[in-house]
Amino acid sequence: MSSAPTPTTPARRAGTLGHPGVLRTEIRLFRREPGALFWIVCFPALLLAILGSIPSFREHDEALGGLRLVDTYVPVTVLLGMILGGLQAMPQVLTGYRERGILRRMSTTPVRPAALLLAHMVVFAGAALVSALLALLLGRLAFGVRLPAQGFGYALALLLAVAAALALGSLVSALTPTSRIAGAVGSAVLFPMMFCAGLWVPVQSMPDLLARIVGWTPFGAAAQALNGAAAGHWPGWSHLGVLAAWTVLLTAGAARWFRWE
Repeated sequence: MSSAPTPTTPARRAGTLGHPGVLRTEIRLFRREPGALFWIVCFPALLLAILGSIPSFREHDEALGGLRLVDTYVPVTVLLGMILGGLQAMPQVLTGYRERGILRRMSTTPVRPAALLLAHMVVFAGAALVSALLALLLGRLAFGVRLPAQGFGYALALLLAVAAALALGSLVSALTPTSRIAGAVGSAVLFPMMFCAGLWVPVQSMPDLLARIVGWTPFGAAAQALNGAAAGHWPGWSHLGVLAAWTVLLTAGAARWFRWE
């Protein structure tokens, strides 16, 4: 007679092989959520289109180093999709799965709950990157905003920003027991993060002291790194370091406090 599956048997290893199936399911479910698709993927580009339609936003400003306001808002809208996904969508979905006992039931199957968490990260990271690409293309095609002159540095800063957003969303998911509380906490954190990214006042227009303070936050550092790369400079190592440090700290906190049930 065959013995019960152990961690080294094919049945247990199926948890790893099951990742693609879990990922396909989560992608399919995400595509059925028009609200998430709109706010994460479409809203940042729509906001840029509205702002770019304002004539004063297309005028060069010496206070911004000759840039136009629409130029400064492209990095902001690039960051906006990942902020919304990380703080509004992802925590509510994960805590909802915990509330309904989905994570607990998955823990008894070969597909481990970690596969679901990884699938969510891939889905929301992909949505955030699509949103960023749409904002960049719209800025270029509709308003003549130059594409990032330092492409590799821009991509590196963007990936680190996505990682920080997902880590922050994971921490919110870990600390909140219900989807309603996750939504409230996510909203409370959302507005300060959008301010730090420059949604209300572009980072270039902030007073020096405020800009330095904002630069120690994940999305303030991301905005400054993206601005530097867009201008053709390598992103400041201090900004990249801040993003990496926040990602590590937030991930460690999420791993420490996350519960499957």
